Amino acid sequence: MQGVAQERANAQIVQLIPFDSARKCMGVVVRLPGGVYRLYVKGASEILLNKATRYISDVTNEGPSDMELTCEGVKFLTDTINFYAERSLRTIGLLYKDYSQWPPIGAKVIEDDASMASFDDIFNEMTFVGIVGIQDPLRPGVSEAVKQCQGAGVIVRMVTGDNVITAQAIAAECGIFTEGGIIMEGPSFRKLTEAEMDDILPRLQVLARSSPEDKRILVRRLKELGETVAVTGDGTNDGPALKMADIGFSMGIAGTEVAKEASSIILMDDNFSSIVKAMMWGRAVNDAVRKFLQFQLTVNITAVLLTFVSAVSSADGSSVLTAVQLLWVNLIMDTFAALALATDAPTPQILNRKPTPKSAGLISLNMWKMIIGQAIFQLLVTYTLYFGGMTILGYSTENDEKPPQGTS
Repeated sequence: MQGVAQERANAQIVQLIPFDSARKCMGVVVRLPGGVYRLYVKGASEILLNKATRYISDVTNEGPSDMELTCEGVKFLTDTINFYAERSLRTIGLLYKDYSQWPPIGAKVIEDDASMASFDDIFNEMTFVGIVGIQDPLRPGVSEAVKQCQGAGVIVRMVTGDNVITAQAIAAECGIFTEGGIIMEGPSFRKLTEAEMDDILPRLQVLARSSPEDKRILVRRLKELGETVAVTGDGTNDGPALKMADIGFSMGIAGTEVAKEASSIILMDDNFSSIVKAMMWGRAVNDAVRKFLQFQLTVNITAVLLTFVSAVSSADGSSVLTAVQLLWVNLIMDTFAALALATDAPTPQILNRKPTPKSAGLISLNMWKMIIGQAIFQLLVTYTLYFGGMTILGYSTENDEKPPQGTS
């Protein structure tokens, strides 16, 4: 047995079958030294198990011996798949089948190339080789990031190609799946009517064995229900869902160019925790805009009313604030003060509240209360000083009207 790289280099590949998210597998046809053509297939273990009629029973001899796959054998393999899945292992099944020639006799061929067989036509009656359990541990901080999202009023749902048991174990580990939640498979989900979908969506937490089309259907229905939807994706097939979502997050390292172009934000470290940072900055910017508007409106309402009332009440029609003073207030004092309010860095406490609805106005009711209240207070102070300042401060202009007297 040579190294993997050498084996790959020496293999005479006749046909490649790329991975397909619908059938959850991929394959390759290799011409063996004896002139036999062997089709190798790997993919979702429980799906490949349905395509097998035999299994490898003895690998000690030079050539593997196989036996018919009975009901007891199917049960044993199914229990093995579930055993791995319950421990958060992603299971991959391995199949093979030998042919005397390629394309096989009677098999359909691809229209563009008669030397290539149609995979769906020959993907049956195969020999089951084995099951591989792959551990894909959660990245550090994912569970905490999910908890922060949930505390901020964001519902996190998992849409994955893994089987139901693996998906449930991983979702429970990171805090997505909770008691009372619903787990569904993609084929069952896409068959639901809109009424049935609306009934389960509030409790749907995991969508297993799903395809990119299932993700797109989920996003479309959530948006039709008035939800603000954010989607993560890295594959080319995720493009439609990323583009349809209100906010699309693509992966900067593992993501394809199609996914990056369809997304709104690119996660440069491919880490779910970065979504929490993006949410914090998004809320901070929204708060900064509101604080800026609140400050500007308060000052400008006060300045306008003060200028108008003082000009109307004045005998000569002059305003208490000159043009230069108004420019100073608006261009210098307001600008720097508002910028100071608008550049506050986000804090973790900003996540301890529910999201702001898309339909909410830019200026909320509480903001109007603050603007009007502050404007009234400032106007009372300035009017009091303008109309009664001399009396309050005991200042008289009589001495200013007398001409200076000299000394003898």
